[in-house]
Amino acid sequence: MQRALELAERAQAAGEVPVGALVVLGGRIIAEGWNRPISAQDPTAHAEIVALRAAAAVQANYRLTGSILYVTLEPCAMCLGAMQNARVARVVFGAWDARAGACGSVLDLPRQMRAGGAIDAFGGVCADASRELLRRFFASRR
Repeated sequence: MQRALELAERAQAAGEVPVGALVVLGGRIIAEGWNRPISAQDPTAHAEIVALRAAAAVQANYRLTGSILYVTLEPCAMCLGAMQNARVARVVFGAWDARAGACGSVLDLPRQMRAGGAIDAFGGVCADASRELLRRFFASRR
């Protein structure tokens, strides 16, 4: 999660909402991403999607079976859907997102997914650091 926080800082330096993500497979990081919707002019360029695209390219396969995605903010429904399609086994996230979170805050999609496409979700890892990074970012924008 520390690496995901570093990636979130990279997003912030680029003027993006500070969210970072990485994909781990077989105990090693295979791909990283950070928020890029503004710079990429792409509403789907969330940190999770960027990391998943990079991981799929590294694996030369859209299926990332058995992988773990670490992200600093609770994923939204779009990102969770992409994780399901990629066959991500688990998502570990930092801060809860009371605005758009889909792992228990607003929606609880992991519990609603069928067994074959279920994703294990675990939140609150380094939550204080993730939340503080977001708080400082939005305070600077006001």
